[in-house]
Amino acid sequence: MGLLGRRPWLLLLALASAVVAVAVEASEGDADPLYRACVEGCQKTGSLKETSIKHCMVPTDGQPADKSWYTHEPLYLQWKDWNCKSECRYHCMMERENERAKLGLQPVKYHGKWPLKRASVFQEPLSASLSALTLVVQFNGWLSFFLLLYYKLPLRPETHKTYYEYTGLWHIYGLLAMNSWFWSAIYHSCDTTWTEKLYFSSAAAFLGYSFILAILRTLNLRDVASRVMVAAPILAFVTTHILYLNFYELDKGLNMKVCTVISIAQCLLWALWAVMTRHPSRLKIIFVAIGGAAAVLLEAYDIPPRWGYVDGRAICLAVAIPLSFLWWSFAKEDAEMRTSAILKKTR
Repeated sequence: MGLLGRRPWLLLLALASAVVAVAVEASEGDADPLYRACVEGCQKTGSLKETSIKHCMVPTDGQPADKSWYTHEPLYLQWKDWNCKSECRYHCMMERENERAKLGLQPVKYHGKWPLKRASVFQEPLSASLSALTLVVQFNGWLSFFLLLYYKLPLRPETHKTYYEYTGLWHIYGLLAMNSWFWSAIYHSCDTTWTEKLYFSSAAAFLGYSFILAILRTLNLRDVASRVMVAAPILAFVTTHILYLNFYELDKGLNMKVCTVISIAQCLLWALWAVMTRHPSRLKIIFVAIGGAAAVLLEAYDIPPRWGYVDGRAICLAVAIPLSFLWWSFAKEDAEMRTSAILKKTR
């Protein structure tokens, strides 16, 4: 066997480095002189060709003129955090992309993000909708898991607790998953500094805990001491990473690398475990592991947008919907299998 075959951690690092390489490229759109001139002119005149940017207009409601336009909106609309600068950037970006499309040029990034069309108050309508749909699937999966354990499978007669040793771990997983997808929907609806931090933080917490769950289940660790020994260093690392993002620097490149490594590691772990065991859901596990790895690659490859709404992230979010359904299906079958095995031993 080669060096990578003898040392699988080298393969993991190689994969992580490959998939994040594309994510660190600099933006091209905001360096375009025509785009910059458009933004500067828009902010000075409050208009772009025949389009008036009302965020740049001086309000006439008696409020001080030095305030941002959106502070004169009703409170329930201020969460959008749109102002003259952000609106001029958006309209100039769309204008430049229309001009580039007529010349047969591919879309480019502006300020680190692809040019995607809005729909009403939603900045990325397709990604927001897919995130919300995944949230519904996660909630339905967790609820069916809960009903199975407490209303369909037998409980321990002395404590009325479940026989399944990983019940609490899956409940925490469900809560973190729903929290992560909730903030994903909010972030793709309205991209502000605080929604971005909450999105990155919740995703990092969810992936970190998923990695802990993967280790505990695949290694069949059931005693508290072993679980603490595994969870403590991972929790410490993920907590430090989240604090770094929120209070030191919101480093998107670093966050991409961390999340990619964690995701690939747990996909490899689950896939190896499924191949080595005779678990009744092993095909589902392998499918989810392969699909999860493919989603990570799609996210890192950063596919340019098509039709103004579909980009690599939207495709990745679409993949997450069936994977979430299959994953909770595996959790329920695992609970049934372990409960049946424990009951056979106690008889």
